Amino acid sequence: MTKAFASTGDMEKKTISFTEIGPDLYAFTAEGDPNTGVIIGDDSVMVMDAQATPVMANLVIEKVREVTDKPIKYVTLSHYHAVRVLGASAYNASEIIASEKCQAMIYERGQEDWDSEYGRFPRLFEAADSIPGLTWPTMTFKDRMTVNMGKRRVELMHLGRAHTAGDIVAWVPDAGVMFTGDIVEYHSACYCGDGHFKDWGNTLDAIKAFNPDAIAPGRGDALVGDKMVNAAIENTRDFVESTYRPIERVVARGGSLKEAWDACRAECDPKFKDYAIYEHCLPFNVARAFDEARGIDTPRIWTAERDREMWAQLQG
Repeated sequence: MTKAFASTGDMEKKTISFTEIGPDLYAFTAEGDPNTGVIIGDDSVMVMDAQATPVMANLVIEKVREVTDKPIKYVTLSHYHAVRVLGASAYNASEIIASEKCQAMIYERGQEDWDSEYGRFPRLFEAADSIPGLTWPTMTFKDRMTVNMGKRRVELMHLGRAHTAGDIVAWVPDAGVMFTGDIVEYHSACYCGDGHFKDWGNTLDAIKAFNPDAIAPGRGDALVGDKMVNAAIENTRDFVESTYRPIERVVARGGSLKEAWDACRAECDPKFKDYAIYEHCLPFNVARAFDEARGIDTPRIWTAERDREMWAQLQG
């Protein structure tokens, strides 16, 4: 039986959790759906990743208002993907922060990504007509930026390429807590369709070097304590390497994309087939790994049309 395209068949509502992972630091999670981080400073709030629509963002705002009445001054984008950024207008933040590379990718492929992601996962785009347009940063930085929220300092950093070329993390040193976006996942498949497999492990090492006491990952439960943090980092590493390694071998011997698909499934299915969005991610992950192994450094732009062609070729 042909599988429903991407996550078009996933219409089940998820249970939201709002977990304190450090003093005045929260992870908004929903059973493998995209997470949002919340950082409360002395006089304002920073949100890390905005959700896909203003209506979805309002679910985050409701949780924030349960714990503080401080204004949401900053929305920080961990990367450019539509499901993370298009709800930003709901927060009425005075500043939207992203890396310079993230901003460049919005210019380069933001609209195509919006059209692509909406077609892949309609449930995450509730009230899509409430999106006013692409989300544009008001502040950008190359490698590092410090945001002072009163006595609380937030370090925004580009530690290396991973999930995208423009990924950033937010580090809160007074609490030892990091918000990683989709560089780290927990019991959810990594989406690697715009990723950089050979760089990802080094970026995970850079995160691990901070010895975080807690992490808000891109998807999955909040990670609190050394054991859970390290397990998630290493599980993410295993997922990325297990996807790329067999495909690299196929490419080295001149094999086909379909052979790469079969090799990846043989390696990954036994370990990850029960993870959230696993089947959704697989064709895009295989296609990108196949390209990278052939020396294509910049991920090709996904379009709604290319999505369907790839799905039919590999998952159909």
